[in-house]
Amino acid sequence: MPNIIPNYWQEFLKYLRSTDFSKAMVLTLAIASPVGIFIWMGKFEIGVVLAMGALLSSPSDIPGSFRHRNIGVILAALLAGIVSVIMAYAAAYLWLVIPLLGLLMFGIAYLAVYGFRASLVAFAGLFAIVLSFSNISTEILAWERGLLISGGGLWYLLLSNLWTFIYPKHHTEQLLAECFELTAKYLKTRAHLLTETRERERLQKELFTLQTDLNEKHESLRNLLITARRASGNSNYARKRLMVFIELVDILELAMANPVDYKKMDAVLKDDRALLERFKKLIKKIAAQLDEISVVIETKKKSSFKEISEYLAGIEENFKDVRVLISSENTEKTFLLQNLFDYLEKQGQKINTIVRVLHNLDTREPLLLKNKEVSQFITPQDYDPKTLVENFNFGSPIFKHSLRLAIVILVGFSVGLYFSFENAYWIILTIVVIMRPNYGLTKDRSKQRIIGTLIGAVIALGIISVTKNQVVYGILGLFSLTLAFSLLQRNYRTAAVFITLSIIFIYALLKPDVFNVIQFRVIDTVLGAGLAALGNLILWPTWESQHIKNVIVQSISANKKYLEQIDDFYHEKGSLPTSYKLSRKKAFLEMGNLSASFQRMTQEPKFKQKELSQLYKIVGLNQTFLSALASLGTFIQNHKTTAASKNFEIFVSHICTNLENAKKGLEETKALKSLDPSRTEKAASDLFKAYKELLNEREKQLKEKPNRNQKDVQLRLQEAQLVSSQLQWLLEISENLQKTIAKTKFS
Repeated sequence: MPNIIPNYWQEFLKYLRSTDFSKAMVLTLAIASPVGIFIWMGKFEIGVVLAMGALLSSPSDIPGSFRHRNIGVILAALLAGIVSVIMAYAAAYLWLVIPLLGLLMFGIAYLAVYGFRASLVAFAGLFAIVLSFSNISTEILAWERGLLISGGGLWYLLLSNLWTFIYPKHHTEQLLAECFELTAKYLKTRAHLLTETRERERLQKELFTLQTDLNEKHESLRNLLITARRASGNSNYARKRLMVFIELVDILELAMANPVDYKKMDAVLKDDRALLERFKKLIKKIAAQLDEISVVIETKKKSSFKEISEYLAGIEENFKDVRVLISSENTEKTFLLQNLFDYLEKQGQKINTIVRVLHNLDTREPLLLKNKEVSQFITPQDYDPKTLVENFNFGSPIFKHSLRLAIVILVGFSVGLYFSFENAYWIILTIVVIMRPNYGLTKDRSKQRIIGTLIGAVIALGIISVTKNQVVYGILGLFSLTLAFSLLQRNYRTAAVFITLSIIFIYALLKPDVFNVIQFRVIDTVLGAGLAALGNLILWPTWESQHIKNVIVQSISANKKYLEQIDDFYHEKGSLPTSYKLSRKKAFLEMGNLSASFQRMTQEPKFKQKELSQLYKIVGLNQTFLSALASLGTFIQNHKTTAASKNFEIFVSHICTNLENAKKGLEETKALKSLDPSRTEKAASDLFKAYKELLNEREKQLKEKPNRNQKDVQLRLQEAQLVSSQLQWLLEISENLQKTIAKTKFS
């Protein structure tokens, strides 16, 4: 109990330091300043329209290069202004408003085919259409309103750039700290997998979610750091942060790679659970160090290098204790423990490297920064007009979403008109904010929005019943607005509470009958949320079961490419090529996409969750296959290995054929590739024979020269054991994957 308050306090401080909160403060200032200035000048309506422009443009202000961010906000401001003018002139003709509303909603929402930033620019246009029905400015001409809205967007951009100029590293530091924190959680979860045998399914699902989150963070951070590096040249800050990021990606790969075969581990180490507990504690210590570095980066506090060195020295002492407990016998248990020990030691080394970089004790230049190679690590967005044509069909989720949104908006608008709802535009505002291409997310946001609105309405009723002070309403409205903006990405239900509070308090300043406002706010929100969820359910619904097959194919293809790169590197040796790093990145991203797709499927109606258990098995097999690949690749990278044998090639060829056949099973291609199992059986026999020969050689040397250093033979023995066991396991997984896919009936 005593630790609960400090933990909440730390979380609150972290929230105040977050980029979400700082961006909300900038937006609040961008909204409040023109309103305050023009009230003072006696031009209240001008201030309100400028504030509206700032509000409309702000969602498109997302991380990226300085150029892309500015272009995004400017386009959002211009689109919002143009749409406002069009809707203002059309408002006089009801026969024109309805078809125009549908066309604009579809056309603007359809811009999302150009990616996430484009979807947020489009949101500014959709939001502007909705707010054109609010009739806030009755004395301002339509073209003046459009210019003011665009001007408000540019005013927000000016303040945002000013904040970025004052704190240029803020977002990068926050994102990097979040990556450290998520990686620490990932390590802790894998630590629990060692011993908590009954909880492994739940823990595995947690890993799926964490990996998806990490992939998203890595992609954002990779783009930020590489674009910053390009812009600043040989900046010491950019170089250090990129080096830290590279080490962090390696830590995740190491975590995925070790340990992997839990069933085998349980069988081999059933009498050594106490030793596994020690390994678990070591992994959690390493995770705690990542948490500590996260806090150091986030708070910018000075951390004593001596203290961190002592901490790492403590881990090293634990390593020594564990090494003594590992038997010198050449048993499967010994090699399993040795590999686990090597993994922990390398994680400690990675953390030590990060600490040295952060304290300017490591001045190496990361190999990643060759100009021709670096652009390959950034996923470019294609803005070719052909994309609009290619997606103009019912096979495109964005096309279906845009059409669905337009129809639901027209229904909501018509209902508001027919029943003469006060502020009926709140219905279509709720639809625009809540509706997403995916049913599960739309349903979840609908629920959160309704609950948040009801809570906000109750709180507002209580406050308004107690006080009638306009100054209090103004302060609370501004405060609620800031909290609402800062919580939108963190906790949508809580954000909905503060959105409702801010709207009610702002209306309380403008209208005396605020209780009526609260009543219609609740009714309109419930109606809009209900229409959004219903529209996603009945109008060309996009179910994950329709697309997950393609996502599985992409994941299998990426894993196959990664295996081929490992095979090439095992033959060529030398420095790690860019193609290897790219294939690894691609495999991680596709696995994250598959995990996310499966998670979305679990949110859909039960009647659409066909073959869910089989799909979970496929996702788990892909995840395990990637972990085994990472284990093999990591070992080859970090150890001096012998030449790749012909038997190795036979195994890789068999595994690749299994993966290809698994893909063909998904693509419903009957002509599967044939293979000769006897060749692989002979290769396995030859690998085992070579391992036995090495084992006999070492035992002979130990008998004849017990005091002589046998490290070379020991390393060869470890290589033979690990490579052979990983190949056998990869083959088994690929065969299980092929069989599972063949048994699964995809809709």
